[in-house]
Amino acid sequence: MRRTIIRLHRLWRRGSGRHGSAVLLLPLALVMLLVAGCAGGAPTSTARPSASPQTTSTPHTGSTPTVMPTPAPVVPFIRLPAGFRATEVAAGLNTPRFLTFGPTGALFVAERGTGRILAFRDLARGGRAGTPVVVVDGLNAPTSLVFYNGALYVGEETRVSRFTLGADLRVTGRSVLVPNLPAGGRHTTRTVLIGPDSKLYISVGSSCDNCIESDPRRAAVWVYNLDGSGGRLYARGLRNAVGMAINPGNNQIWVTNNGRDNLGDNLPPETIYALQDGGNYGWPRCHAGDIIDPGLGHPGDCAGVAQPLLKMQAHSAPLGLAFVTGSVFPASYRGLFVAYHGSWNRTVPTGYKVVFAPLGASGQITGPPQDFATGWLTTNGTVLGRPVGLAVGPDGALYLSDDLKGKIYRIAFTPAP
Repeated sequence: MRRTIIRLHRLWRRGSGRHGSAVLLLPLALVMLLVAGCAGGAPTSTARPSASPQTTSTPHTGSTPTVMPTPAPVVPFIRLPAGFRATEVAAGLNTPRFLTFGPTGALFVAERGTGRILAFRDLARGGRAGTPVVVVDGLNAPTSLVFYNGALYVGEETRVSRFTLGADLRVTGRSVLVPNLPAGGRHTTRTVLIGPDSKLYISVGSSCDNCIESDPRRAAVWVYNLDGSGGRLYARGLRNAVGMAINPGNNQIWVTNNGRDNLGDNLPPETIYALQDGGNYGWPRCHAGDIIDPGLGHPGDCAGVAQPLLKMQAHSAPLGLAFVTGSVFPASYRGLFVAYHGSWNRTVPTGYKVVFAPLGASGQITGPPQDFATGWLTTNGTVLGRPVGLAVGPDGALYLSDDLKGKIYRIAFTPAP
């Protein structure tokens, strides 16, 4: 290329006076060769640049491009009513249990298998979650969590702790509010809730399937001041009240309760109760309000016990519950949603789904539970997952954890065009 340019330059100098306008084209040719030489100085490729697998951006218009979340894959095996769709927004978790949304819209998850609390940002736009923030680790089997006045309360197996968070969602301060909760036994999850009275409620399950407990904190819900002081028994006779939530229609605390095993495929029913201060819910002598226990019960043991708001198929193992009241779901699906973890003590497996029960204007149940999200239990008995926690997001969608497969799903409604 260099030799060619030198030759053209010499020809132009010799012939500029003799060859007239024809030679005037030589400088133009020289420029074109220079341009071509510069362009050819770097290797060329016919391969097209690949789009980032994480984001898709809009064409540049002079302002910062809008970055869209990676689309979350649709989950084809989850069956839902018409208009609803389930997507997988997070995977690879180790025993995720309950969920809650923080003040800034991030989704917080109690990852029981690793003793961590994780946070996922920007899920409200319907995309797939990125790498989670590890809010705190080193916890003792955390299973439940709730925000109140900007602080995060976590139920661990042997304690309830409160955490303050920084702008990066990581813990900046912590305190143990209620230490030395009973450890071990049949039920080791601890559910926390801040009630409508701004008190701290803690549910502790029984140590056994069916027995007379010596520790009054077992098979009961206790209430404390927010700083952990003033603890007292609030409700007893609840074998394992795992799910707790406030019904926005009547401001009551509702709980799911798992009934005892080894009484056959269909006894006793699983139940949902409204908590009452000083209430007796019957276990272990009376089940589901009217069933005398064949081993520990006596005539009259069901007299005066609290009656369930709802009875459900035995051995379904109801865990998380959530109330959907916003306008994102159709009016026919605004009410109570319950996650069934699924059976183990039954000839024919049952559960492994999410059910819905309609509620009236004052928060009362107005109809029997009906299947809402199914598919985790196949017709040949294969289990594809176990639903646990439910939470309504800022986007009005329903978020669900699966502690068997380590996933989080988003269930949303798309109106017909």
